Amino acid sequence: MELLDHLAIGLREAGTLQNLFYCFLGVTLGNLLGVLPGVGSVAAVSILLPVTYYVPASTGLIMLAGLYYGAVYGAVTGAILLNIPHSVSAVECLDGYPMARQGRAGVALFMTTMASLCGSTVGILVLALFAPPLAGLALSFGSPEYFALVVLGMTGAAVLGRGSAVNSLIAVVIGMLVGLVGIDQTSGAARFVFEMTSLLDGLNIAVVAMGLFGIAEIISNARMPPPKPETARISLRQMLPRRDEVWPSIKAILRGTTVGSLLGLLPGGGPVLASIMGYTLERQIARRPERFGQGAIEGVVAPEAAANSACQVGFVPTLTLGIPSDPIMAIMLAALIVKGIQPGPQFIHQNPEIFWGLIVSFVIGNILLVIWHIPFIGIWVRLLAVPFHILFPIVLTFMCIGIYSVRKSPNDVLTMMIFGFIGYGMRLLKFPPAPLLIGLVLGPEMEAHLRRSLIISHGNAMIFLERPVSACILIVSCIVLFWTIYSGIRMARRTKGTEGEPESQIAGH
Repeated sequence: MELLDHLAIGLREAGTLQNLFYCFLGVTLGNLLGVLPGVGSVAAVSILLPVTYYVPASTGLIMLAGLYYGAVYGAVTGAILLNIPHSVSAVECLDGYPMARQGRAGVALFMTTMASLCGSTVGILVLALFAPPLAGLALSFGSPEYFALVVLGMTGAAVLGRGSAVNSLIAVVIGMLVGLVGIDQTSGAARFVFEMTSLLDGLNIAVVAMGLFGIAEIISNARMPPPKPETARISLRQMLPRRDEVWPSIKAILRGTTVGSLLGLLPGGGPVLASIMGYTLERQIARRPERFGQGAIEGVVAPEAAANSACQVGFVPTLTLGIPSDPIMAIMLAALIVKGIQPGPQFIHQNPEIFWGLIVSFVIGNILLVIWHIPFIGIWVRLLAVPFHILFPIVLTFMCIGIYSVRKSPNDVLTMMIFGFIGYGMRLLKFPPAPLLIGLVLGPEMEAHLRRSLIISHGNAMIFLERPVSACILIVSCIVLFWTIYSGIRMARRTKGTEGEPESQIAGH
């Protein structure tokens, strides 16, 4: 009964015409900006932050939250159709784009929408039912646990790429080294900036992602334009998965939702780490892991469900502990603090109308996104029918405008182009680009928590094994690493044996 009373408070707050309008505005703009290359959720929330100064706190938070999860919904569209991701949708490129190349873009977009809805719904339930106690659980995590968790994510990145696990690990290490560029978080010293002030803040993740995937894809297609699938008419039936894909997709969505809900509780977890771990889990438990990277539907729906559930649950540490789980949550904290509202353990008790109004707005916003998204799937898919020489120059223009608009820096556009050629070179050398991006995203976090832990323990590295949670996570990381290497060696031997079989048969004759 108490929960129903709280939801009634939230419905009164979120159901006002003003809040409904700003909720619709947020999810609509977020979806559109998420689709555009180069403009991600961080840029969308940052651009519209000043609007919150002129509206009530609950209204501003509802709009910013709608921008956030609306952009996450929209980001997967570019990843699937054009292989152009934002940082949160990089994993969806691995199997979503191959599905589009196979003429199944409608299926991929429809199933990611369903995965988003499921992940968001469960995330909302977790947020509503367990926010205070789960916030206390998240508070028990220290730097050693976060270091171990990031190590697990980095190890899992080794299975993201097709082909050699060793190449994937090398790409992860390169990404970590690239992440060292900028000001050291601990000492404040500038590293690898070469007297360029534009590098003091480090390399923008969106810039690197656009280059590694988007520019590299444009170069690849310019060299050898791919055949375009038939996209004349897209009906609802054509958006549905095959019968043998339904149950595996449901299980993958449920597993991804669980992963995202757990990681969303942790400050620093966020949708990026959740999508990585969701994809890693699916590939590790798959009976045929070689399907991943070639259009496996589980590799699309699991990370999408994980990312969206982490988006919703991420409000738990943000609002109840005052600890943001990612940069976007930090912006939302700033919006509340400007209004004189201090997030923390007493936030729900002191501001029930804001908290429960936000939860009800999540329900309304996710319904609006499904209604908004599904009818336009056919239109998005028809992008693939546009001739290459028309489509990709337009996409390239949007990418340059989007990247430039974030920090008004021509160097960002140049950096994007440089990483485009790097990404194209990695393709030629059979190095997957996704692990490099993951290394860039998680590397600075791993370094920060490592140094913080060693400072706490006065240089004693045993702190990671003396704490049970971090020790267990590190053991799991070692198991994942060794299993990945073993699976790669076994697959290589199997492939070599298959290739050598005809020769042996010929020799026998």
